[in-house]
Amino acid sequence: MIIETDLKEVLGEIKQQLNEIQKDVTDLKIDMAIVKTTVNSLENRLDSLENGLEKLETEQKTLVKDISDLKGAKSLIIPIIVAVTTSLITLLIRAIPNP
Repeated sequence: MIIETDLKEVLGEIKQQLNEIQKDVTDLKIDMAIVKTTVNSLENRLDSLENGLEKLETEQKTLVKDISDLKGAKSLIIPIIVAVTTSLITLLIRAIPNP
């Protein structure tokens, strides 16, 4: 079997296929640049969210400490009231004259 093909035709087809491949490579480069830009944007947003989360964690720790301090102060109120009441009763008893 003998195949006769003009060399110009073969080279033309090869050139056309190379041009199509080059176009595909260019499209891939553009898509890759878009993906890189998107990844960078997402990384920046993630960093921002992490900073916000760190601030929230700090605020939460502060609030937990403040609440525990308030609970401690609340537990001191009853002994203070008892001490003041006892002092007032003692003063009243001493104020009553002895016969």
